[in-house]
Amino acid sequence: MTTANPTTPDSADCAGVEEFRDRARRWLSDNLERKSIDDRSTGDVSVFHDLDRDSEARLLEAAMAWQRLKFDAGFGAITWPSELGGAGLSSHHEQAFLEEEAAFQVPEGHEAFSITLNLVAPTIGLLGTPDQQGRFVRRFLRTEELCCQLFSEPGAGSDLASLSTAAARHGEDWVINGQKVWTSGAQFARWGQLLARSDPDVPKHAGLTAFLVPMDAPGVEVRPIRQMAGGSSFNEVFFDDVRLTDDLRLGEIGDGWRVALTTLGFERGNAKGTKRTGGNWEQLLALARRLDATADPLHRQRLADVYVNHRIADFLAQRIAASSRAGQPPGPEGSIRKLHWVGQLTRIAQAASSVLGPRLMADSGQDGTYAWSAHVLGAPGYHVAGGTDEIQRNIVAERVLGLPPEPRVDRGVPWRDAPR
Repeated sequence: MTTANPTTPDSADCAGVEEFRDRARRWLSDNLERKSIDDRSTGDVSVFHDLDRDSEARLLEAAMAWQRLKFDAGFGAITWPSELGGAGLSSHHEQAFLEEEAAFQVPEGHEAFSITLNLVAPTIGLLGTPDQQGRFVRRFLRTEELCCQLFSEPGAGSDLASLSTAAARHGEDWVINGQKVWTSGAQFARWGQLLARSDPDVPKHAGLTAFLVPMDAPGVEVRPIRQMAGGSSFNEVFFDDVRLTDDLRLGEIGDGWRVALTTLGFERGNAKGTKRTGGNWEQLLALARRLDATADPLHRQRLADVYVNHRIADFLAQRIAASSRAGQPPGPEGSIRKLHWVGQLTRIAQAASSVLGPRLMADSGQDGTYAWSAHVLGAPGYHVAGGTDEIQRNIVAERVLGLPPEPRVDRGVPWRDAPR
């Protein structure tokens, strides 16, 4: 099985990195404008987009065009093996490119963009059949088409394995019926990675199967959900007798939970994806300085807390990168990073609220003040999105600390008979 992780030893990983860095820098200079010295402390601070559909589509088109340009130049899938369209280089090369790219004005990312590149494509790279890898991976890495993640349901969020969307075998095909919710970017996605119940007569984790669903298939309906920050990044998705051929099954029948855990591992390890989510440390510090708030002891304490955790985030990222260099699949350390990242969103929101005071609540026209309300309103969403804080803590407790698992009244009980 081909994987998306480099397997070359660390001793060979650094070969040619500086030459690669120089080539990347020259290519970036030919294709982008450099950031000004103040760019890290300016720009959008929203957590979720507040755009109309046409504006959001234009944002996505720009990001997709940039990814295709990178891919064709050999910079869009640096650590992927060459047989899947990648450059076949190490994570050291990828890190060198990211460091250079950070100095340039890159098109803004999007949830659907990150899901396609960082979740669905790697899952197919690890668990897909050779035909699926050949059919989908290059298209997704090049963002010729976008993907969404069809996991959560109204009655199965934190307890994802209790989901009820049904996948029934009809001859050689499958028929899907049910509903998904909180699906980021579904209105722009061409494909969805679906987790469905294929066997209700076995315990919940054993009766799941994963599929790739064309989002324009007959019977698929997408309904955007308006968020309190104003945008509609999330959607409900309904399936009414949606027919899928068996070659769109991802993994073995009944092995959907392993497929889901693989995708969720990529999600938690990636944390922010390719989209800069919310305000950052530099923007918060610039805000405090602009409002003459840095001399206040309470503000200074909150700023210091944000800075300390800003540095911790760097170390967590280095740890996950080291695991990737060693060829290890995503593990529970992704849950630690996700918890920390979400906590940092909240710390930044609290510090910005403290610094701004009433200016957060009404648009006075003062630049860079009321705009922070989009961060404050959006930050709570990520305590749920990508796996709730409670689920992440359970993963850390059980898989890192070795604590006893929580009691489960449905252990060994067929899903059909389990209390819900």
